[in-house]
Amino acid sequence: MIQAFGLTSNPRKELPPAVDDVSFEARAGRVTALLGASGAGKTTALRLMLELQRGRGLTYFRGRPLHRIAHPAREVGVLLGDVPGHPARTVRGHLRMLCAAAGVPVRRADEVLESAGLESLRDERLGALSRGMDRRLGLACALVPDPHTLVCDDPAGALSAQDARWLHGALRAHAAQGGTVLFSTADPKEAARNADHVVTLEKGRIVADQEAVEFSRTRLRPRVAVRTPHAARLAALVTKEARTARRSVEVVPEGGNRLAVYGSTCADIGETAFRNGILVHQLADEVGDMGPGAGAVPAARNQERGEAGGDRAQVAGAQAAGAPAPPRPASSGAPQHPQADLRQAPATEGGADTTASGTVRHRTPGPRRALAPDGVAHSAAEGPGAAEGPGSGDAPDVLNASDASRQRASRPFGARLSGSASAVRAAVVTLPPPISVRSAPSPLRPLRYELRRALGVGTGFVVGAVVLLVSAVTAVILARIGHTPQARLLAAWPQQVPLPPAALGAGLLGALAFGDEFRHPALAADRGTVPRRMGLLTAKLVVSAATALLLAALTVGCDTEVLRLFYGSELAQAPADWPALSAGWLGLVVGCAWSGVLAAGVFRSTSAGLAAVVAVPVVVVPLVQKVWQGPSVRTAAGFPMRVREILLTQWPFGGERYVAEALRLVAQPVGGAMTLSLTTLLCAYLLTTLRSRVR
Repeated sequence: MIQAFGLTSNPRKELPPAVDDVSFEARAGRVTALLGASGAGKTTALRLMLELQRGRGLTYFRGRPLHRIAHPAREVGVLLGDVPGHPARTVRGHLRMLCAAAGVPVRRADEVLESAGLESLRDERLGALSRGMDRRLGLACALVPDPHTLVCDDPAGALSAQDARWLHGALRAHAAQGGTVLFSTADPKEAARNADHVVTLEKGRIVADQEAVEFSRTRLRPRVAVRTPHAARLAALVTKEARTARRSVEVVPEGGNRLAVYGSTCADIGETAFRNGILVHQLADEVGDMGPGAGAVPAARNQERGEAGGDRAQVAGAQAAGAPAPPRPASSGAPQHPQADLRQAPATEGGADTTASGTVRHRTPGPRRALAPDGVAHSAAEGPGAAEGPGSGDAPDVLNASDASRQRASRPFGARLSGSASAVRAAVVTLPPPISVRSAPSPLRPLRYELRRALGVGTGFVVGAVVLLVSAVTAVILARIGHTPQARLLAAWPQQVPLPPAALGAGLLGALAFGDEFRHPALAADRGTVPRRMGLLTAKLVVSAATALLLAALTVGCDTEVLRLFYGSELAQAPADWPALSAGWLGLVVGCAWSGVLAAGVFRSTSAGLAAVVAVPVVVVPLVQKVWQGPSVRTAAGFPMRVREILLTQWPFGGERYVAEALRLVAQPVGGAMTLSLTTLLCAYLLTTLRSRVR
């Protein structure tokens, strides 16, 4: 179940908070609707519950706050807006990628495809899905980790009637299996038809917390929906007959050929249409919204509630002393914050408490409990020291938070602390605890996730094909012109160009590894960002390095075969010092790929990642050369020999030779510039990671 206590958003400038002291419950096995017009605070309340937005309050999911759950996606499935996946990815590929991120077997993707009715669209691209199919895919993504709770923000918005019925049927099926479902909507009829419990918000405050039956009775009224090509004529006749018979009937044109008739029946309207020869296409009983302020508590009842609220401190003192609380009249309206209302059952007897909506809350025998400042329920007889978990025993009442907070502020402080002052002081809290934005989830299987992310779209294959084609054409042109060293000829690297095509392609693929994550944040769809985790970074570096090595080998092989085809085997021979040249070539390509990955991760942009790759030979290399060749008092003469004597004499199997070659590559201007750039970008990435964790 979900228990939300005192959700309050941070106000902006002089504006009031979008959500102010919202408290309610969503029980397991039931569908709960959070109803409110646009701007009422529904989305803000959901984001506060999911710890996606800073504010104040507490939210328990089966007795635990979300930041205390090891893998939140396995407890709470979230559907907020459209699916932010890459438009070129297939439906099945997207779900398989999320399976790797959630740490579940890949067969789970086929299971949710079948349950969402997307079997025929498994090979369809995400960008080609309709609105209804996109919502089905969003629900399937939320169900991939098999969560207990589903939280949906306006799931049926802008859907057709058929798609909306399917979606609410899927939510109902999840609740029937014992899960908890909470969805927001602005349509009262949708809430009445599809929810078991309705929580109504207006201007950031709860104005009603009712069962669906009571909600339909108090906040909706019956009407007759009529569809006829002669809507204006039928409306005039119905109004005339009602005036003649002195009956209260209201006819509301709904545009085109539709009418909504309040205060009449299908039989009366049908007889009127039959007598006057009017063709009717539809005649059905429905329910309609009574408009803003419907079901509001009258002023007299508010006054009674205020008078009753004045004695709350005395009630709390009597409970703390062990005496039964005096009876209070039932008040209608919203659920109150547990820290603001201490109404409980008798101390040793079980019973039932009837709320304003007519529902009966049964209580089990046990000691009374109050809510301590840390949000944990304590026994009134044992004091604050004996704490129980928030999910055990009886849950505190959640009744009329907004009214209780206003009454608490209006009463004198001394009156609020009458009776047993220590117990009341432990129960009364001026502000709920702050909500910190939880960190984004990290893939449980980062390497498998990164492989499915990279291979799920054709961008890498297109970039590789373009690199091979450009390299082959460049090699043929350089061989025809002449005056190009053999090593540069095989790499298709003109001396006038800062980087060869293979290095640029590897850098672009590395930049896309993080750039696509920020552009299409499928990994963190509920927050629009990407988690900064070393496991994910390591996986991206490994995959980008493997891709760069493959691209470098294919480029040299393709250029060699093209040169042999055009000019014979003379230009296709390997240079004499090919081991060192190969190591430098592979190091250059891998370094460009890593520069793209790190720069895109730091600056959150593919363009910035590619710019960092190009900046190495254009900006960093000249600076390194200038510093290295500038005037100096001392020079590092004999440095390689001293390093060999100190570090390389004990290496077995001739390993000192390879280490010496690596040091020689790093000592070159390009190698030194690349090493410097990679070190700087890695430090920047680690710094931003630590900074985000501290926040």
